[in-house]
Amino acid sequence: MDLFEFQAKKDTSSLRPLAERMRPKRMEEFMGQDHIAGPGTVLTEAIKRDRIFSMILWGPPGCGKTTLASIIAEETQASFVKISAVLSNVKEVRSIIDEAKNRLNLYRKRTILFVDEIHRFNKAQQDAFLGHVESGLITLIGATTENPSFEVIPALISRCRVFVLEPLSRENIKTILERAIGDEEKGLGASGIRIENEALSHLADTADGDVRTALNGLEIAASFVEEHGTEEHGGPSKNLTIRVGDIESALQKKALLYDKTGEEHYNLISALHKSMRGSDPDASVYWLTRMLDSGEDPVYIGRRMVRFASEDVGNADPNALSVALNAVNSFRLLGRPEGELALVQAAVYLATAPKSNSIYVAHKKVKDLVKQTGALPVPKHIRNAPTDLMKKLDYGKGYQYAHDHQDAVDSQSYLPEKIKGKRYYLPTERGYEATVKKRLDKWLDIKKKLRKGGSL
Repeated sequence: MDLFEFQAKKDTSSLRPLAERMRPKRMEEFMGQDHIAGPGTVLTEAIKRDRIFSMILWGPPGCGKTTLASIIAEETQASFVKISAVLSNVKEVRSIIDEAKNRLNLYRKRTILFVDEIHRFNKAQQDAFLGHVESGLITLIGATTENPSFEVIPALISRCRVFVLEPLSRENIKTILERAIGDEEKGLGASGIRIENEALSHLADTADGDVRTALNGLEIAASFVEEHGTEEHGGPSKNLTIRVGDIESALQKKALLYDKTGEEHYNLISALHKSMRGSDPDASVYWLTRMLDSGEDPVYIGRRMVRFASEDVGNADPNALSVALNAVNSFRLLGRPEGELALVQAAVYLATAPKSNSIYVAHKKVKDLVKQTGALPVPKHIRNAPTDLMKKLDYGKGYQYAHDHQDAVDSQSYLPEKIKGKRYYLPTERGYEATVKKRLDKWLDIKKKLRKGGSL
């Protein structure tokens, strides 16, 4: 870089987004992924020793995939080339491969190729990397927000180490925001802007694990406060503070009373669960929306609804479990905000479904029974008998094949002798479970007649 290029870069650096300016340059500054990038991990040691291997970085937006690749570029001696799968094609990849060959032959220098959104490349485009990754001509670093098992060809995955990055924690994001506020060179420190703790927490919560969203929000809020302060004080002010109201105005997102790890978290999920159990769709949508707007993990809510489908709806509507599972999968596919509607649909379905806790009660009764009675022996007539010895011990003797009987109902007992004849699942007369109850009552009547030796 000559003097003019250096000056041009210096003059335009302040025009770059805050998230880009605050991007860490060294591993010591990198936050939030200690399981793969902490001290002593395989990746950290590989970077330290400049022995980088091909890898796929899989994680949600704003978790540090591109930053990690940039740090590798800064801390290794290899030549670093970055492309986006959205904008690049096979022709450009081939050109990069040719340059990598020349670089290796002429200068003995390795090439690291970073492909952002690698899942956007089709099979043929991904195939173009295979031989060169295999030979070591290039070290591939792919970044993706999609599950590589489905979006990256198996042959390429087998040649790469897959690292799973997690959304950043609330505390990690708060620390990064505090750095940005105080950094006079790259951040907002020179502006004199400060931020209240409540506003900082709200900004970290609304980011939902995405540090880029948090920093963009901070930059918007800072510009809002600077403009507001200038108007209010008749000129530039050096005593400006970002408050919750400023964050709300800048992001158009109201701060709600919520703590994802505290009492309010449990109060709201309890309110949602009980509203669905009480068959109130309006309250269910209200509490669900409160949780989503307050920064709760939507997948956590979805998991609770899946549990609800079995615990409180059960066989009164067997389809409820499918609806809840499909809602979680739909959210994972669509993300925010589109995927939130699938969760709302599931909540309304569950709230308006017929209710039965018979499955839950039966499970609890049997768990308590197992604790009391221990491991009761399996009745011999329903034991497996794959060997002659087992047959001589009467394993499987007297077993009645249900399909040989009328209505596929036989008279034998399937419970251990000690609890023979006990009933634990008692279906209600609500929803589909009424059909189940009618069927079971009929079968019980048939079994009684058969055991007494009567005809059907």
